[in-house]
Amino acid sequence: MTAGLDALLAALNVFIDDHVSPRRRIGRPPKLSDAELLCLSVAQVLLGFPSARHWLRFPHARLRHLFP
Repeated sequence: MTAGLDALLAALNVFIDDHVSPRRRIGRPPKLSDAELLCLSVAQVLLGFPSARHWLRFPHARLRHLFP
C-alpha cells in the first residue's frame, strides 16, 4: 500500500505544483510550499481522515520522506 500511496501523492504533488503559482512572501521561507500543503490537504480527504489530530500523526510518521 505504501508504494501506491507514494506514487499517488507524488503525482498529485506534481499536478498541483504545475497549476499553483508560487506567491512572494516577506520574511522567513515557509517549511512547506503552497503546492505541498494543498497536496496534503487533498490526501487527508482522499484517505478519509475525519479529524486533523489523527491526520497530523499520519504524515509525520509515514509521509515524511515525501515532504522533507
